[in-house]
Amino acid sequence: MLNTPPNNGLPANGEIDDIGHDHIMTSYDTPLRVDAFELDDDIKIELIEKHFRHIMEIMGLDLNDDSLNGTPHRVAKMFIKENFSGLNPENKPPVTLFENKYKYGEMLVEKDITVFSNCEHHFVPIYGMAHVAYISSGEVIGLSKLNRIVQYYSKRPQVQERLTVQIANELKEVLKTEDIAVVVDAQHMCVQSRGIQDSGSSTITSYYGGKFKEEPTRKEFLSYLEM
Repeated sequence: MLNTPPNNGLPANGEIDDIGHDHIMTSYDTPLRVDAFELDDDIKIELIEKHFRHIMEIMGLDLNDDSLNGTPHRVAKMFIKENFSGLNPENKPPVTLFENKYKYGEMLVEKDITVFSNCEHHFVPIYGMAHVAYISSGEVIGLSKLNRIVQYYSKRPQVQERLTVQIANELKEVLKTEDIAVVVDAQHMCVQSRGIQDSGSSTITSYYGGKFKEEPTRKEFLSYLEM
């Protein structure tokens, strides 16, 4: 007979708390089961609605109240269609590249791209700005696609370090260049609204590839963020 680990091999409650406090990232890929997309969105919404209704009932809320009665459905729809829509590869934004006819060889920077994500440890918001840059290898991307790539990877349970790397890796693949820079500056509600309850801090993560690893190029990029 096999010895089954306690709690089905999951960490004990104390260890789970420590993971959340220590901001641990276990993988550069978002942890997904192989059967993650066997259910369609409508069924997922129906099931989440049922379970969230049960959570609210456990909390003692009166779901006969007009204000609360529709909340389970609204939350379920928000999870699947909005906040975590980036989990589904079908929602990945199509990218169109254009020939760099102007032979523009300097960096292109788009800063202050809105980031709105959710911490995977507590499912509370992460919000802030992303700043991205690249140097063309022969093709350029439509500016709005940079925003959409950031948004796509934000719309999933996240850790900021992973989010930063995922954005960078996607840009490298799409633009066929290592010359990529990404900086994310965000605030975490898991820090602000619970635990230490520090509302004044923010977290900055960065990725520098190719020419951006060289100090002059990196300094030029960072100087634009201060303008």
